[in-house]
Amino acid sequence: MATLRLFASAREAAGCGSDTFPEKSVGALLDAAVGRYGTGFAEVLATCRVWRNGEEADRETALQDSDEVAVLPPVSGGL
Repeated sequence: MATLRLFASAREAAGCGSDTFPEKSVGALLDAAVGRYGTGFAEVLATCRVWRNGEEADRETALQDSDEVAVLPPVSGGL
């Protein structure tokens, strides 16, 4: 199973920092995550970047069992 890693507001919306999914594409994994975590997570996901194994990925990107998918919300801050 691929591991989903969630950061910042994505982590808060899902209620966890990581999870595993059996899906075989990034899009299918993200759809399953929305089903598991709900509309609040879907709203956050719409603004996020998604990476597989440290490289930007799109919905068609295939997944292997050892892959890690990271959901990274936009960063804000500063003084």
